[in-house]
Amino acid sequence: MIMQGNIGPIGPNNASLGTGVATTLRLGNMGDLVVSEFHGRYYEATYRKTMFSAALQAATVTSAGLIASGAAYTGLSLVNPANNTNNLVLNKVGVAFPVAPAAVIVLGLRTGFGITASASLTAVAGKNAYVGGVTPTALVYNVSTLTYSGTATIDRFLGIVGTGAITVAGTTPSFFDMEGGLIVPPGAFVDIYTSTAASSSGFLASFVWEEVPL
Repeated sequence: MIMQGNIGPIGPNNASLGTGVATTLRLGNMGDLVVSEFHGRYYEATYRKTMFSAALQAATVTSAGLIASGAAYTGLSLVNPANNTNNLVLNKVGVAFPVAPAAVIVLGLRTGFGITASASLTAVAGKNAYVGGVTPTALVYNVSTLTYSGTATIDRFLGIVGTGAITVAGTTPSFFDMEGGLIVPPGAFVDIYTSTAASSSGFLASFVWEEVPL
């Protein structure tokens, strides 16, 4: 099927079109389709009950640096079971440091794949963004031990957390829009990396993700 449109505005002098008027698609000068959102950006996925979130309910310490396969990790990790039939599409990451760390922290996201075993020491409950919707197929941990065949590495850096008092603004952004730019397939995971450990009761975090069938 071939769909055609017009370059530039539709209608005389950019006038609003009446209800029920049939018109052509509007295109930009590069042949791009011009559209606008009707509802909020994530309304469709949320309405379809495929958007989920998970957040630490109490502040915690974090693991320092890159954690090896089979070693305990503390922070917040999002795990896609190997037998899952969905990809996890990361949309938002939230972090907060209610207690100033003893040393400067470089903050980032770490990813790994080839999970062969996972042990939850402290699980975090995931919830549907459609209140009362189905539970996620993903697993979320505060403390866990993951065994995997691949190498877990830093995927991207998010910012720096200084040692100043928490009343000092501007240490680091607290909410990151991933825009669906990180996909966690079955058997893979993403967690929050801190170069040094956060202080006791000094770290809070959350993930927002969509589950999309393979």
